[in-house]
Amino acid sequence: MQFFNYAGTEENSESFHYSQAVRIGNTIKTSGQGGWDESGNVHPDVEQQVAIAFENVEKALKSVDSRLSWENVYAVRSYHLNMDQTFGIVTSNFKKVLPSHRPIWTCVEIGKLGIEGMTVSEIHEVPGI
Repeated sequence: MQFFNYAGTEENSESFHYSQAVRIGNTIKTSGQGGWDESGNVHPDVEQQVAIAFENVEKALKSVDSRLSWENVYAVRSYHLNMDQTFGIVTSNFKKVLPSHRPIWTCVEIGKLGIEGMTVSEIHEVPGI
């Protein structure tokens, strides 16, 4: 196994003893990616937060291999504090970053996420290159 972090996530990796991505053989999995910036601050606007979470997925993938992108994603799990508020926003972002394919998706509403202020967290799986 190889573990990876991208710029701005190293402090959480040290503090909480986890990584943003892992390569196991020919498969890459990411930790839940949320709408935080490089300072670790969560954007207060839900639409911006989801857009940033999608950008953070790309960063996590590229930390493993610069050739990886959303086009390699085949499975997504998303966790929502308020499904009614965020489901359509996530769907809209899928359509933007995945115009040529549709990954499998498990979408779950939960009571709390790991970082205060986060409304959505996404976890992804991709085949290695």
